[in-house]
Amino acid sequence: MSYAELYQRSLTDPDGFWLEQASNIPWIKTPTVGLSQDENGAWRWFEDGQLNTCYVALDQHVAAGRGDQVALIYDSPATNSIAKFTFAELTDWTARVAGGLVSLGVGKGDRVVIYMPMVPETVVAMLACARIGAVHSVVFGGFAAPELATRIDDATPKVVISASCGIEFERIIPYKPLLDEAIRLSEHKLAHTVILQRPQCVADMTEGRDVDWTSWAAEAQAHECVAVSATDPLYILYTSGTTGKPKGVVRDNGGHAVALEYSMSSIYGVDAGDVYWAASDVGWVVGHSYIVYGPLFKGCTTILYEGKPVRTPDAGAFWRVIADHRVKSFFVAPTAFRAMKKEDPDCELKAQYDISSLKYQFVAGERLDPPTYHWLQENLPGIPIIDHWWQTETGWSICTNMAGVELLETKPGSPTLPAPGYDLRVLDESGHELGPGQEGAIVIKEPLPPSGFPTVWGDHDRYVDSYFSQFPGFYLTGDGGYRDEDGYVYVMGRIDDVINVAGHRLSTGQIEEVVAGHPAVAECAVIGIEDVDKGQVPMGLMIVKDGLNIEAATLQAELVQMVRDNVGGIANFKRAVVVPRLPKTRSGKILRAVMRKMVDGQPYVVPSTIDDPAIIDEIQGCLVEAGVISSS
Repeated sequence: MSYAELYQRSLTDPDGFWLEQASNIPWIKTPTVGLSQDENGAWRWFEDGQLNTCYVALDQHVAAGRGDQVALIYDSPATNSIAKFTFAELTDWTARVAGGLVSLGVGKGDRVVIYMPMVPETVVAMLACARIGAVHSVVFGGFAAPELATRIDDATPKVVISASCGIEFERIIPYKPLLDEAIRLSEHKLAHTVILQRPQCVADMTEGRDVDWTSWAAEAQAHECVAVSATDPLYILYTSGTTGKPKGVVRDNGGHAVALEYSMSSIYGVDAGDVYWAASDVGWVVGHSYIVYGPLFKGCTTILYEGKPVRTPDAGAFWRVIADHRVKSFFVAPTAFRAMKKEDPDCELKAQYDISSLKYQFVAGERLDPPTYHWLQENLPGIPIIDHWWQTETGWSICTNMAGVELLETKPGSPTLPAPGYDLRVLDESGHELGPGQEGAIVIKEPLPPSGFPTVWGDHDRYVDSYFSQFPGFYLTGDGGYRDEDGYVYVMGRIDDVINVAGHRLSTGQIEEVVAGHPAVAECAVIGIEDVDKGQVPMGLMIVKDGLNIEAATLQAELVQMVRDNVGGIANFKRAVVVPRLPKTRSGKILRAVMRKMVDGQPYVVPSTIDDPAIIDEIQGCLVEAGVISSS
């Protein structure tokens, strides 16, 4: 069946389409109902079905005789170690940890916060929660104590599972002091924490509250899988909110399992026994969907990588992992490739490795700018470069080129067309649908397909207000963009990244494309800053490639001319400042709002998710030196 036929069927017969996909996972009670609405009016999938997510991920493969296949590869440049776990080994370990949780009073529906680094115990902890019907909430390891406290108070967990430390490059980050402070700050009090002691930093334990992971897991009794409803929550994952209070996105068990199992073959082109790698972190949605759950649902071997794209030890790290483990399908954020491109512009390190196993290269997490797309295309000849776009709220692709169905023409800057089940529209501020080339708010007509979030934890009114009130009947993605004459979607950035220059609405992403195309620019961000005459004007901040000697004034003049030539004088692009680094969250998103407020002289808060707080002072210094802001 072609993509067009598949997509059309998913919209005209959603029940039939998704019940058919549901038949590919092992149910305890097979659903007969596809789509329904709950007491809040939220759309739900497979309401009469029962299953266990851990069984789908692990036990079913052991039962099918594939227990000796490697399920998880832990590759850690941080500790200079590699470990492999079969489906049988991972199942036994998970069952014991599930029993350990039960011994601490955790049962079906209880919450467990997981505050861990990229170690196998993190994956096991998530699966153990799923095994007993508990709801996990993974918080990115190293999050600041106040942010962790906020999540503890919102999720009210019975137990927190953590580790003594995380490792970033050569830096050891003690987690336990952060956890202790978060517990002190939170109103919700815990009976127990479970602490994995890592040899790089042994934590002090609080007697009576803190439990040592190693002895706890060794002494626990294995626990069987517990049946849960398809609509029962599997996890809570917090995402940034405009009010400052994070939103707890809820993922259910049934729709999540069906959508992710489907996506592995149809989108990523892999099947049982293939090696799949998503180079993300389990603290983010990519890590949930495509390090832990999706690959294991399908029976793939998944890779847990505790390292970086550079400096572990060099910009060839990713090629080494692909070669060592024979990765077939690889998924990573574009920012990782830009870091590699900066240190190894001609991709010379790749020649040291045999990456012939690689069949598909996927990117997501932020916009794939055309220069990075072309760099990948040049350096991975014959391998499809597939941009795809999705969100924490959806759990899998909204738009993608489906490697396992039909590879369509790729267009730089576009994640291609909507995935099955996503009825995507582009609307203006009044809710009217826009035509080709017209930029507006990207929305999805209700209902969202399986895995789409049914609520915000503990606050359904906020769910409705944040996502469905502006355009009733449509999910507001918060991203702006347009479709071309072929229907291809172009996601140009968050709606508040659209700037108004003398009454003309311009996307900063559009200008970034031009700036990033300069041969000296490794990475860039364009922000809209206040202007007394035009309301807003764009300003660029860019990182120059290593080894290039170009005057800042010369670079600025060339970029101004490029923007004038490619966007037009109407853009009024006149300022470009060279910076050593761009401030980003740990998941790779550039903090444009912080830089915009800095330049405009407005109060700003540096989020706890920032990769390195010291970068803010560096940016300020560059802006002062360039005369953009004053030193006072």
